[in-house]
Amino acid sequence: MQSVTRLTLLLCAAWAAALLYGEMGAYWAARLSCSWPSSSSSPPSSLSPNNHVKIAVVADPQLMDSTSLGLPPSSIALQAAEFYTDLNMRRSFQSVVLPFKPDMLLFLGDHFDGGPYMSNEEWHESLSRFKHIFSMNEHITNPNIPIYYLSGNHDIGYSAFHKIHPEVISRYEKEFGSRNYQFSAGKVDFVVVDAQTLDGAKESKERSSSWEFIKALSPGNKTNPKVLLTHIPLYRPDNSPCGPHRSSPVINQRVSNAAMDQGITYQNYLSIETSDLLLHLLKPVLVLSGHDHDQCTVVHPTPFGPVTEHTLGTISWQQGNLYPSFMLLSAGPKLPANSTDIEHEFVVTLLLLILWPTNGLRSLPYVNSFVSFMRSVAAELFSRTKEKDDEEDGEYEMVWDAEGSMHLVKKAVARTPSTSSDSRTTGRGNVVARPTARKNQPEPDSSVLVEMSSEMISEDGGKVPRSSKLKIRRVLQRLFRVIQSIVVIAALNVPLYMMLLFKDWIDR
Repeated sequence: MQSVTRLTLLLCAAWAAALLYGEMGAYWAARLSCSWPSSSSSPPSSLSPNNHVKIAVVADPQLMDSTSLGLPPSSIALQAAEFYTDLNMRRSFQSVVLPFKPDMLLFLGDHFDGGPYMSNEEWHESLSRFKHIFSMNEHITNPNIPIYYLSGNHDIGYSAFHKIHPEVISRYEKEFGSRNYQFSAGKVDFVVVDAQTLDGAKESKERSSSWEFIKALSPGNKTNPKVLLTHIPLYRPDNSPCGPHRSSPVINQRVSNAAMDQGITYQNYLSIETSDLLLHLLKPVLVLSGHDHDQCTVVHPTPFGPVTEHTLGTISWQQGNLYPSFMLLSAGPKLPANSTDIEHEFVVTLLLLILWPTNGLRSLPYVNSFVSFMRSVAAELFSRTKEKDDEEDGEYEMVWDAEGSMHLVKKAVARTPSTSSDSRTTGRGNVVARPTARKNQPEPDSSVLVEMSSEMISEDGGKVPRSSKLKIRRVLQRLFRVIQSIVVIAALNVPLYMMLLFKDWIDR
């Protein structure tokens, strides 16, 4: 029973360690593996990340809703999935992203999953969850850290959808601002474009407004480098390598058009014509995109030099990224101050509790012999043989006190050298067997050596339970022991799990 107790305590500690690592340690490890980059081409005085504008970039949160799994909004299954997905993103953001103390935040689109198709009520509920996940209701990010947004296809849909439901664009812009705009960070200009409208129908006003904005940017301003921000990546040939950070198969181009040239209904990448025109008009030094849900780094050849595009993976584990992604971006030198990171463990626990021997590991074959061997080795190493021999060679006598109680008192006996012919002692290790000690022992009854039948008659005439009943009793005892251990493990670890679960969920 002591062995089972030790096993239960060991499993309690293992579960507690697993919970602490999964809910806290894994995020600390991810945070330690990242750092702010600095440009090697900068002058030595500006190499420190503190001299740059630090931008944390997040892509494709794509909050779950009733359109994600086809479940009713009030279903418990959907609410549970939303809770754990939201909690994972919130913890990733608070435990990994915010500790780097970014100067600004940038979201690369797809804030929601079914944004174009949700009712106003469900859309605003998702918006409230979005603000809670990314701490926008707390003083951490609002108003201390500026936040910039891109529109994604899961926020407003593609160009063919705008012709039928233009209200989704006005609903998005009312909360997140314009779909096409420009902002600066240090001495770098960031150009935000609504990629969902660029390949739309030629008569579409959304398409026209996007291209007018792009062409209106001053092409003669070469003082500040430009970074193009587009939710949908630029065109890349099929099976283009994505670099070492890709964890899923490469997605090739797929385009779906509405009937009668009414615009795009889906596309993985922008068309080659649109991509070339964007690069020609803006001449960016870097392109950032999302939409793909996984990392991809490609280089686009242009007449003015190669342009690198980084496609950022999603921060949501529900969207296929088991290791939520984010980017740390250092943008140019700062302007003067007046300028603008269980299932298997449960199975192991259950198997250990069921299969663990009642008398501990020492009841298993060869284990007892191994333990005895290790003890003899330890005795030799630590020179404890003498004390053991003294205890074995000691003799005891019975002493009766005045009250009639008997006591065993050890008496010293002079040790005499033993001879092989007289004493006839045989030894193995530290154990000495003396044949003279067995003279007074009764000879074993031969009836004991006879195999007992499955059913015997006791002295009072009653029947001894059959072996099958003994087996059933042992199974029930082991089952009770397993349940008892599980209850103890749960009683100690469930409160710990609940505490760790909600510690990052409550607004600070």
